[in-house]
This record gives sequence, structure tokens and C-alpha cells, in this order.
Amino acid sequence: MLQRILTHKIPGLFIFFLIMGLVFHLTFNVAGKELSSLLARLIDAATECISGQLLAAGINPVFHALVVDGVCAGVGSVLSFIPVIAVLFFLLSVLTESGYLSYVSMLLDRPFRCIGLSGEAAVPMIMGFGCSVPAIMAASSLSQKKERYLTMLLIPFMSCSAKLPIYGALAGAFFSQHRMTAIIAIYVIGILTATLCCAALNRILHSSRHAASLYAASRHAAPCRAACRRATACHAGSPAATQGHCSAKPLPPLQLPSLKKVMRPVANSCLGFIKKAFTIIFAASIIIWFFQNFNMHMHMTTDIEDSILAFLGKSAAPFFTPLGFGDWRAASALIAGLSAKEAVLSTLAILSSSAGSASLASLLTEVFTPLSAFSFMVFCLLYVPCIATLTVIRKETGRISISLMMLLGQTAIAWLVSFLLFHMGSLII
Repeated sequence: MLQRILTHKIPGLFIFFLIMGLVFHLTFNVAGKELSSLLARLIDAATECISGQLLAAGINPVFHALVVDGVCAGVGSVLSFIPVIAVLFFLLSVLTESGYLSYVSMLLDRPFRCIGLSGEAAVPMIMGFGCSVPAIMAASSLSQKKERYLTMLLIPFMSCSAKLPIYGALAGAFFSQHRMTAIIAIYVIGILTATLCCAALNRILHSSRHAASLYAASRHAAPCRAACRRATACHAGSPAATQGHCSAKPLPPLQLPSLKKVMRPVANSCLGFIKKAFTIIFAASIIIWFFQNFNMHMHMTTDIEDSILAFLGKSAAPFFTPLGFGDWRAASALIAGLSAKEAVLSTLAILSSSAGSASLASLLTEVFTPLSAFSFMVFCLLYVPCIATLTVIRKETGRISISLMMLLGQTAIAWLVSFLLFHMGSLII
């Protein structure tokens, strides 16, 4: 009975949206938000302590600025969002280990068929909300090549946890009363963009000879919807089950997940995030600090407007001006984000600390308006994924051309969507 309810197109979808809404509420409004605020205060206190110790030891002011304004500001801004990421991974792990995602796969099979995918693609995409790399590796197990490639191309549109710090900082600065609503809107935009891109790619592939042969082969396979009905009949104890005629793989029963199985991926994900913070973000923070404190002649400068970072940002800023955030600091953050999305926020935090701003929020309100901030969030959502994602795409497909297509294609899509949202918003507001 429960299986039929969870896989029914009306109550099943209602339960699915209710569960996902609860996941986002607990992540962004309850546990994740409160724990992040607490950790941010502890990191600020630790930074002040480190700064005091360095000053008391008579450390060179340049080294003091590197440690406090560079490393602590950059790494600390990212580490403060670990609780949000931990809560999100915990809830997704509970859904996975309980077996519920298998029911979601069956439930979403019919709507996914409308865009050329099967319900099996739903699980890797939901995993993409945690991290794109394991989600793409999971998508590589899909049987059909066309579906496998399409799913891999769409997963980066499912906003990963690395982008959560960006959303959290901007939503907190501009949409504090509607923080969760703004962040959910970003996730919805990602899903809608993925849907439209999938439909467009299917149309293109269907017109090619290669796609035609794939479609011809797939038409000879048994429809998944019929297989799902047979699976339901098996669990319901139908004659088909008793006579041994049911060949569909049965759905696993729902179960209470063990704490050990749930916490293992959570611990691995958090440790991986911390490792990234103390390797990639650590290195990026030092590089960004160097770029903002030295000019093109490699002389140390006190005027950030003359720095290498300002030069790079101002060179790229015209590209982003039509999107509402033509400030060189926003452009610099996006350039830094090519290495890892966490570097976007760490760069803004370093700029805030070096500029003597009272807080990161004060710098954000100087650089963005509410509308341009939302446009910036959308661009961060959609533009080229991190280097790790491009690398695993190259490894799983064996074709560097697909990674290059993602790099150029997603940047173009991000620019177009942000442009449309910003200018439509300008007409409304």
C-alpha cells in the first residue's frame, strides 16, 4: 500500500515535494543556519586571537596581512558554511539509505521520459545537489550511452554544496527576511534550465544519424513504465508474481537507515570540504592576496585599484556589466571561482578584509543591489563547473571535447539566463 502511494503520480509527487521542502527548510532555516552562525562567530574569535598573537610577536606587517586578511579571511569564510553542507548531506544520505530514492526514480520516470531520460537518471541528479563529482560517476552506470551523456551534462545545473556559501552570504545580505525562498528559487532555476537544455539537446541529437540509431535501439526495449507496473504487481502479490512471470527488478523495501551508513558519506563529504578549504582555497587565498597587493610591475601597492587583481577584474568587468554586476570585484571573484566555487566567496571575503569593511555583508551591499545580487547567484549556479567536475567528465566519457563543450556552453547559458532575469527584473522593479 505504501509503495503504491509513494509511486503514484499525484500523492507520490506531493510527498516528494514535501520531503524536499523539509530538506531545504532544515538546511537553510533551522539547523544549518544556526550552526553556521555559531561557527562563524568562533572563526572570527579565532582570527582575532591569531591576529593578536602575531602583533604581540612583532611579526612583519606584510606577513600579518597575508595571514589575517588573506588566509584567515578566505578559508574562514568558507569553513563557516560546513554545518549547512553537513546538514544537507545528512538529509540526502538518509533518503538514499532508506531506499526512498529508488521510489523517486520510479515516480519520476514518466516526466523524465518527456525530456528523453528515464527515471534512473533522477538519482544521480539528486546526488548532484550534494556534489557533482560522485553524481557524474553514478551517472556513468546508466545503460544507454545517450542517456548517460545527457545526465552527465545536466548534473552541474543541480546546484552543488560548494555553491551554498555564495548563496548563503548573498541571501543573508539582501534577502534576510526571505532567505530560504531566494535560495530555493536558485535551485528551481537550475532545474528548469537543465530541463530546457535536455529538451534542446534531445531535439538536436534526434536529428542526427547517431541519435536516430540510438532511438531505434531503445524502441525495441520494453517500456520502463510497463516494467514498473510489473514491479508494483510483484510487491502486491499479484498472480504474475506467484507464477514467476515478473522479470522487473523489484523496488527495495523502505527501511530505517543505520546511523553508521548515514554518517559515513556525511563525514567523507565534510572532510573532503575541509581538505579543499586547506588546499585549493588556501592556495587560492594566498594568490588572491598577492594579486590584490602587488601591481603589474610586481611592486607592492597600498591602492587596491592599481593591483593585478583590479587589472584582471576591470578587464573582465565589461562582460558582466549587462548582467548587473560590472564591478571589478565581482568579476575577480568569478575568475577565482574557476578553480573551485568556494573561491568566489573567499575572494570577496579577502577584498572585504583588506578594504577595511566592517563585514563581508557591507562589501556585498557596496558591490551589488538586490537584483544584481540575485543575477550574480544565478550566474554562479550555471557557469562553468569546477576543475574537478570537468576532469571527471573527461575521465568518464573519454572525450575532452565534452569537457570543453561544458566549459563554453554553460558559461554562455549562464550569461543568457542572468541577462534575461536581470533585465526582466529591472522592468518589474
